[in-house]
Amino acid sequence: MAKIIERWPELPYNAWKDTRDTLHLWTQIVGKIRLAQMPWQNHSWHVTLYVTARGLTTGPMPWNGGSFQIGFDFIDHVLQIRTSDGRLREFSLRPMPVAEFYAGVVVSLADLGISVRIHTMPNEIPDAVPFDQDTVHKSYDPDYAHRFWRVLLAANEVFAKFRTGFLGKVSPVHFFWGSFDLAVTRFSGRVAPKHPGGVPHLPNAVAQEAYSHEVSSAGFWPGGGGPVEYAAFYSYAYPAPEGFASATVRPGEAFFSKELGEFILPYDAVRTASDPDKALMEFLQSTYEAAANLGKWDRKALECAFGEPGRVRAV
Repeated sequence: MAKIIERWPELPYNAWKDTRDTLHLWTQIVGKIRLAQMPWQNHSWHVTLYVTARGLTTGPMPWNGGSFQIGFDFIDHVLQIRTSDGRLREFSLRPMPVAEFYAGVVVSLADLGISVRIHTMPNEIPDAVPFDQDTVHKSYDPDYAHRFWRVLLAANEVFAKFRTGFLGKVSPVHFFWGSFDLAVTRFSGRVAPKHPGGVPHLPNAVAQEAYSHEVSSAGFWPGGGGPVEYAAFYSYAYPAPEGFASATVRPGEAFFSKELGEFILPYDAVRTASDPDKALMEFLQSTYEAAANLGKWDRKALECAFGEPGRVRAV
């Protein structure tokens, strides 16, 4: 009999914060390899990781006439590097310093004849230490890593459904290793004011390119300091239209954080809802509507009905 796995498991921040911090840095190492290999795409979409049925992946990256990809497996707890000519290198995910993980990735790539140079300073993390010097972050609890992935998997499904209701430009559902969050973004089609930058260890030019056009963006963040430490879903608009902060959104547990400048829905409010998927979709839709209505987006031209499996969209 197949094991029944909870779709929306508990993810208390204090119980796994050390694993969370270490895993954040591990994903940055892998993500920076993708950054080094892929041509620049609008809004840094070329650097992201993607949720899989077992964890997270870079997807294929070009190398020497072929390709390779790196994936985190949060079921068997291994890091796998696969090449398009059928070779594989892997090592176990276990408690180890970031510096040891970094060395393991470099050695595994070298064994496959792959040489990739990355910048070893983490991005978007205050007081960061280069990967090859970080012996402080070394925690890995496989149970909580697995729970984290299960949340990503469930959120990815709801985000993907939400994405289908938009005819305009919309991002893939993807995982940003810099900020350690899963996100999906809708665009109005209009140019935005120049972003002020100021993100720790991130060139202003990158932030300004990422926010070159008006957006309504939502995502899941597993917590990690600041005014909202706990796991939560978020939604924001850039630029935020007048009245956005006081807009009424759903469900009732959602609120606007003045410190963050975005709407927050605690993960536990979704997890414990009678219908978690519905609660999350209400948050995504109502916060988008607040941004689109107050920002005077052309909703009639940009939106469509949510997609259904096997049914062509009616036009």
